[in-house]
Amino acid sequence: MKKQITIDARWLKGGIGTYTEHLLEGLSKSRNGFEIEAITCPEHVDVVEQWCSRVRIVDAPIYSVSEQWALPRVTVGADLLHVPHFNVPLFHRGQLLVSILDVIHLTDPAYKRNFAMQLYARPMLLLAARKASHIVTISEYSKAQIVEHLRVPEDKVTTIRCGVNGHFHCDDRNGAADAVRKHLGFTAPYVLYVGNLKPHKNVPTLLRAFAILRSRRALPHRLVILGDDTKCSKALAEECARLNICEVTTFVPHVANEFLPRLYAAASVLVMPSRVEGFGLPVLEAMAAGTPVVCSRAASLPEVAGEAAVYFDLSSPQDLACAIENVLSSPELQKRLREKGLAQARKLTWQSSVQKHVEVYERVLSCK
Repeated sequence: MKKQITIDARWLKGGIGTYTEHLLEGLSKSRNGFEIEAITCPEHVDVVEQWCSRVRIVDAPIYSVSEQWALPRVTVGADLLHVPHFNVPLFHRGQLLVSILDVIHLTDPAYKRNFAMQLYARPMLLLAARKASHIVTISEYSKAQIVEHLRVPEDKVTTIRCGVNGHFHCDDRNGAADAVRKHLGFTAPYVLYVGNLKPHKNVPTLLRAFAILRSRRALPHRLVILGDDTKCSKALAEECARLNICEVTTFVPHVANEFLPRLYAAASVLVMPSRVEGFGLPVLEAMAAGTPVVCSRAASLPEVAGEAAVYFDLSSPQDLACAIENVLSSPELQKRLREKGLAQARKLTWQSSVQKHVEVYERVLSCK
């Protein structure tokens, strides 16, 4: 009889959602010897059921008390429960694999000042790390942080990096630019940021750097910010007004997954200014689309980008402005970054990531 792997797929947004969807899709295509079952909420059933032999619905909010009672009831019989976040069911009995993508809630000053967040995140992260049979994370940086801050042995944590698939490769950059113009109403050239707008993403430094560039030269580029966060959007809009860059800055809350590769491909450069990243998937996606990358030399980003990016001091808008200007003004540097970026993207695939998850499942089940 096949072993049953149950995956909590209730959270299908942001980085956790991308990770979970690619894991489920990859498992459905691989010969892994497991029966894959998913737990999800009503709005995600159509997405999840295409990849699973069975779907169980739990209509309990994330981070709620009710999920602590609801999840153990539907995980009875699972040989292994995989939770891709730290909100684990504390009353679950059986083998438990937890994916902890980062510990930003414990290390970033903006989160540490949030009392409500600390009241939940700190104890739940510690409890999840202790209850887990094993922990998966997505970079060596995150593994070191987990070992240090959650006080678990190194051999309890396995690093499995995220990946990118052929969907992001784009040879027709002019066609991509036309699609962006038709769907979003602005034209290339533009500098692109992709990610949420939370404080650790360091978007204000990007805004200030772009304003510096505009003051230095008649820059034809627009700044495009793809991301949405109702708590942070207003403050960023106010910063744009203060810097006098509102007319050349476009905020795009969301685009369809199918359209994202074209948005990357039409960009002159992707900028990732984060203070902390568990992985930094937009860096890899941009590289796969053939777009040069500028990113901070922080956390996991050098691990992901390798030699295929231009780095800058994350605390210095001036340094970021210089890095962007160097890329935009040098066709030779752009060509070199594209070539190195495509090579880097070929090293990290979702197929490889899924296979490594299968190996961890087998290892955890063999210790039962």
